[in-house]
Amino acid sequence: MWFIIGLVAGAALLALVLWLRGRDIKVTWYEWLIGAVGLLLLIFTIQNLVGSFAELEPTAAYMFLLVTGLPSIILLAVAWQLVARRQRAG
Repeated sequence: MWFIIGLVAGAALLALVLWLRGRDIKVTWYEWLIGAVGLLLLIFTIQNLVGSFAELEPTAAYMFLLVTGLPSIILLAVAWQLVARRQRAG
């Protein structure tokens, strides 16, 4: 299962890079870093969510979703907004 998730994440990252190059959108190093941390945190959240449900611990799963899932979504949104606002301004 995690091999497939890795393949999908890699294909999505390749598609993102090709899409950004096709539209001539420049992304700074810190935007990549924020996005990568957000993506890794999201994958970590999904792994622990599945593991907690497999161990029949739904309360732990939901708490983990709140504690790490929400910050991962926020980091991804911040990275996206940084790129979008710089493109609108420039």
